[in-house]
Amino acid sequence: MTDFVGSNSARADFAGKVAIVTGAASGIGRASARLFAQRGASVVVADIDTTGGAETAKIVNDEGGSAVFQETDVANPDAVERMVQRAVGGFGRLDFAHNNAGIAGAGAPIPDYPLDQWYRGIDVMLNGVFLGMRFEIPAILASGGGAIVNTSSGAGLIGFPGMSAYVAAKHGVIGLTKTAALEFGAQGVRINAICPGTAFSRMVDDWLQGDPENLAQVAALHPIGRIANPEEIAEAAIWLCSDAASFMLGAAIPVDGGYTAQ
Repeated sequence: MTDFVGSNSARADFAGKVAIVTGAASGIGRASARLFAQRGASVVVADIDTTGGAETAKIVNDEGGSAVFQETDVANPDAVERMVQRAVGGFGRLDFAHNNAGIAGAGAPIPDYPLDQWYRGIDVMLNGVFLGMRFEIPAILASGGGAIVNTSSGAGLIGFPGMSAYVAAKHGVIGLTKTAALEFGAQGVRINAICPGTAFSRMVDDWLQGDPENLAQVAALHPIGRIANPEEIAEAAIWLCSDAASFMLGAAIPVDGGYTAQ
């Protein structure tokens, strides 16, 4: 496990605050949950993966933070509502949310794309963000305001052949983010998106299949010359929730090693 306790994460400016992180069983979501906790927030770790989610909560608690795991299929409205109720009922409020859950989906041209994977990809990565904000925003308003970060992708800014569900969902996340930001920014809920490049995660590990040549090819797509550690992406999400980003609203920030700058 990467040790990334540093000057930023040692701050306690989120003390007394409560955060939800979806897709927190591994990768960027796990790093985000740890960073929220290291800055003082209590965290609801949400994921459909019960083993990985419980492990993330244990890691946070073992590091001296406060976290609970809530099994959540972000495509299920009842499950998402329960997730938010867990935060409010267990910790008394909700201040931040990082809607991060995602899946890889199939790799095929549109005429051959499996319909079940199309619908599931849109459900998890687009409907899941919509449902998250649907229930998170009223709870954050009731707490006096806060911030939401939605995970889009570099593929939310450009096209990528063979990944229609992923690309369509991630483009949609940016549109949802901008719309929600305009609806609630003046009421004290700042909503922004991050657009990661490739970062080490279980999903990416499955994609690379342990092949050094695959890793080299993917790294070469990023002008920085490598792919990211998940903590590097999570830092951007946590920054957007902080007072340092108090004038950020409706932005979609590439955190992609230059991938979309080409």
